[in-house]
Amino acid sequence: AFLSVSVLLALSNVFMTFVWYGHLKFKTAPIIIVLFISWGLAFFEYCFQIPANRYGHAYLSAAHLKTIQEVLSISIFIAFSYFYLGESLRLGQVLGFGMIVLGACLVFQKWF
Repeated sequence: AFLSVSVLLALSNVFMTFVWYGHLKFKTAPIIIVLFISWGLAFFEYCFQIPANRYGHAYLSAAHLKTIQEVLSISIFIAFSYFYLGESLRLGQVLGFGMIVLGACLVFQKWF
């Protein structure tokens, strides 16, 4: 069940990453077209995100679901920015993202 929720959240993040950042490769496209394409892609993001949260909330808290989503979002964004946008990560970005992941680990600790 945890794996299926994680897969749904990962798929939703792939769509949302393209919604938010995919258009950066097409800077000459009219913004109105970019907006409509982005809204169309966002629909598919919701088709994965909403079921993931609905099913996942049966055994995870909303905070846990959001934390999983954020870690997946960062991971997918790193791959997206490197492979799709051709941007390299700098050390400060790697360390910053790593600190976010460490913070996410605290959310899952029962002793806090």
